[in-house]
Amino acid sequence: MASESGAYFVAGIEVLEKPITPVDDAQAKYNGLRPSTTVLAKGYQKSPDFRPFEVDTIWERDIEVPTRDGKILRADVFRPAGMTDQKIPAMMAFSPYGKSGTGFFSLDIIPARVGIPKNRLSGFEDFEAPDPAEWCSYGYAVVNVDAQRIFGSEGNHKWHGAAEGRDGYDAVEHVSQLTWCNGRVALVGNSWLASCQWFIAAERPPHLACMLPLEGLSDVYRETLCRGGVPYLPFWDELSGRLFVDKTLGHNLQEDVISMIRKYPLMNGYWEDKRAKAHLIDTPAYVLASMSTALHTVGSIRCFEDIPHDRKWLRIHPTQEWHDLYQRDTIADLKKFLDFYTKGVENGWEQTPKVRVSVIKYNQPPIRNIPFTDWPIPETTHKTFWLSSNNTLQSGEAAVSGEVSYQSDAPHQQVDRDPEQVEFVYTFAETTTLVGPSRVVLYMSCADHDDMDVFVILRKADRHGKVLRNVNIPLEELGVVSEDEVEDLNTLKYIGPSGVLRASHRAIDPRLTKPHWPAHDHTREDKVPFNKVVKLEIGLWPAAIQFDPGEKMILRVAGHQMTLAEFPTLRGGFHTGNKGRHVVHFGGEKPSHLIVPTVRTVR
Repeated sequence: MASESGAYFVAGIEVLEKPITPVDDAQAKYNGLRPSTTVLAKGYQKSPDFRPFEVDTIWERDIEVPTRDGKILRADVFRPAGMTDQKIPAMMAFSPYGKSGTGFFSLDIIPARVGIPKNRLSGFEDFEAPDPAEWCSYGYAVVNVDAQRIFGSEGNHKWHGAAEGRDGYDAVEHVSQLTWCNGRVALVGNSWLASCQWFIAAERPPHLACMLPLEGLSDVYRETLCRGGVPYLPFWDELSGRLFVDKTLGHNLQEDVISMIRKYPLMNGYWEDKRAKAHLIDTPAYVLASMSTALHTVGSIRCFEDIPHDRKWLRIHPTQEWHDLYQRDTIADLKKFLDFYTKGVENGWEQTPKVRVSVIKYNQPPIRNIPFTDWPIPETTHKTFWLSSNNTLQSGEAAVSGEVSYQSDAPHQQVDRDPEQVEFVYTFAETTTLVGPSRVVLYMSCADHDDMDVFVILRKADRHGKVLRNVNIPLEELGVVSEDEVEDLNTLKYIGPSGVLRASHRAIDPRLTKPHWPAHDHTREDKVPFNKVVKLEIGLWPAAIQFDPGEKMILRVAGHQMTLAEFPTLRGGFHTGNKGRHVVHFGGEKPSHLIVPTVRTVR
């Protein structure tokens, strides 16, 4: 809440803020606050290379959306002009990036537009949101809302948490009462537009008919900004510089999460506010997840697990979130869910399998939409592999003790060619399907420093030992013929599930730990005496990977992040607190081991 002085507090902690980039920056693509109503005729195109509208569409621009704290948000509404004699449901995208084609972010900044041709979209869609040219033709209104202090919206911009949830609640309730709305609002979107849904839905707006969080983190500290207790600043710093505001309308401030993590590196009430209370969500939910993100996988799946009702569905797809959003089969699936919950269409949606998982094979096409009854998958068998001599993983405990080491502070670029990492390899004798989160227990020490930032990753290699990368988008849709032509970025290539832990944060949090997932306390530091061997339990994010006979599973351990960078500008920017050599101990009284979840094999 805000004090009389204008300072903003969460859990009694003053929130540090910083300016937002003004809209006169050319990257904002903003032409002012212009409340108006226009009819976009069937066939209208923003420019010749964009998709035409399928039906005559009313565009209400910059309507006012009031919030309980007296601020006015701005929204654009697109609705079919031929349905003004009836009430229709609303699909709402709540965003910090700009609405209806404004802002820095668009598929144009992504190599090959992640396989989405420009003429597939109208250019009026929010980044990471449904296209009004598509959905108005199905009898939906698309409502694009700018969050507080974004472009023409008033207030100060919040980076997730209960305050954003309250703003979203107010937006849902306001839109539900507009004359054209049937009183049913759905939240839809990828990434931030998904993450905010966890916080909005936890506030329980009465007219929220359903939610479609299409890959969204749910705990800013634990899942991304300070995953494992290691601050990850480059991505969030980059993101904060790409938001825009019309500063002529008042204050131009946003939460400064980078300064907050520097000032408050341990868990406190401010960071707890940024963990979504999924156990309070009573809304039907279509939850999407994939392996191709370094931000959202565990958040989507954690919230699916914690939502307390059974009107929830999880789909884990094999591509990338922006690519998946605009696929014809995805649109049909989303429409069936939306029709059922916002229009009351009896279309059999409830017979849809509760969980559908696509398993990737890296060097072969994925196995799509394997049905399961729940997540975690009830029939999971956990297999343990022990770190052993000769850089191997063994199915039995290693009797002989040993150790390997790496230089923890070697320079790194997140390009999958970085030096100073150790690995342990297992060769499968039969087809094995891994689905779910793995975890590793490592016994480690350091003679040069009182802490260790430890990074782990699971990789797949073919029968010949070639370490594989999974291209997230079909090559033909990227306009290339070879994997080598695809840039080494996390959005385009998935290399394997990863885990992170700062050794001083190794204490387990029994409140949040689950049988399949170790959660850490993060409220205190327990430094590591020089040369002392400590036990680290590290969760690796959920994955769905199949290994054929002769193929290899590789566990790698290093002092740097081994996933690919999200953007080229982030390479080399992830700085750890490491110094000197880290030693991995195994065998005997230091039984380092890996536990992986396996399920029935489907071909």
